Amino acid sequence: MHVPKILASLLLASLLSCSTPPPPAEAETPVGPPNIIIVFADDQGYGDVGVYGSTRIRTPHLDRMAAEGLKLTNFYAFPSCSPSRAALLTGAYPPRVGIPDVIGPEGPNWTANKQYGINATETTLPEMLKQAGYATGMVGKWHLGHFPETMPLRHGFDEFFGLPYSNDMHPGNDPLWPDLPLLDGDEVVALNPDQRELTSRYTQRAIQFLEEHQDTSFFLYLAHSMPHVPLFTSDGFRDRSGFGTYADVIEEIDASVGELLATLDRLELDENTIIIYTSDNGPWLTYGNHAGSAGPFREGKGTTYEGGMRVPFLARWPTGIPAGSVNHAPASLTDVLPTLAALTGAPLPERAIDGRDLSLLLRENQAPAVTPFYYYRSGNLDAVRLGRWKLHLPHNFRYVDRVANDGNRGSYAYRDSELELYDLYGDPGERYNVAEEFPQKVAELEALAEAFHARMLREKREPFRPAR
Repeated sequence: MHVPKILASLLLASLLSCSTPPPPAEAETPVGPPNIIIVFADDQGYGDVGVYGSTRIRTPHLDRMAAEGLKLTNFYAFPSCSPSRAALLTGAYPPRVGIPDVIGPEGPNWTANKQYGINATETTLPEMLKQAGYATGMVGKWHLGHFPETMPLRHGFDEFFGLPYSNDMHPGNDPLWPDLPLLDGDEVVALNPDQRELTSRYTQRAIQFLEEHQDTSFFLYLAHSMPHVPLFTSDGFRDRSGFGTYADVIEEIDASVGELLATLDRLELDENTIIIYTSDNGPWLTYGNHAGSAGPFREGKGTTYEGGMRVPFLARWPTGIPAGSVNHAPASLTDVLPTLAALTGAPLPERAIDGRDLSLLLRENQAPAVTPFYYYRSGNLDAVRLGRWKLHLPHNFRYVDRVANDGNRGSYAYRDSELELYDLYGDPGERYNVAEEFPQKVAELEALAEAFHARMLREKREPFRPAR
């Protein structure tokens, strides 16, 4: 007996429908603005990360950030601690906001003119994000003034755990320094804390912040005290790298990043969290084996040559940044605030800033328009870059005269630079001055520098200074 054709057709269709898998469900897009984490290293050089060329330091978690996100190769901080922190948190060149140089407590050779801090009239990154509903927390090194009026809780952070300034400013390093306080909010919880546990304590406090604020938009600023000297690691990382204390310290910081990434995954926050990793300046080269590497660049911390200011920058955001992105466009710490304003809908500060919105660079790997970048050091404009060209104006700079090792500091010598023009595409090490070959380019950049610096001097704002 034959099955009627129509019944056979129905049976065949039924069988096919059972054997064909249903179409995949569309992935859910996270709702709401992204969470933000900024991890800020201290004195970590350009060449101290695997994806930036290190062959002696293992950084699997930072390398993962590059593979799953964005790596910038021309990213700039400023030559020293406080100015870079001011640029990151205000979006402005350091002299504009009255923080041209390193500040700190009264100490050895530390005169009263360095006793100041960030002014309450400045709108900081956490203050901006709070207007968009973010919870804000800071863990680590502040270094924008140690007076009550200049501390993190007065400048937009809901929580703070860390040090008010650098980890070498303590009486064990020089008896003229005051005791170094470890703070929880405004409360001193330890004096001259055991620095072997600092990175670990910072990491655990950062994780606690993520856990407590997982149900709201948050901004976490984790500013490690290391690898600024003196160097310390917890027991689990001591001698682990096989390449000395400095490598041990970077590997512990890398592991800290790994713990943050694991926490985001555990809390199901990974997809819609931007995590940025960068450094405040180049390596402190006179410390020898306790200093990092500037990679292919000239000089280090405290200078406006590339080794002093060009630093790693990695950003990871699974729903917003294409994996494996690399971009060679110049960018700087001043660009972070306006970029995050664009990505979160937070209002920009009312007062003038210098940074640019680079949200298209993050989202689409689209290079921004070529604009000048100005290399400020201690309030002086030392150099200007436009595209491939960098012009050094005549200035006095330091270079390593003697290296010391194992935590001992060497010494610098000083000399004056000439009017020097470098092609950073062909000569990133700034070794071949081509000013005589390109006089028109020298004149163009010199005019840009003079005009901008004159405007900066007119527009610069005052920091907070305590009554005397």
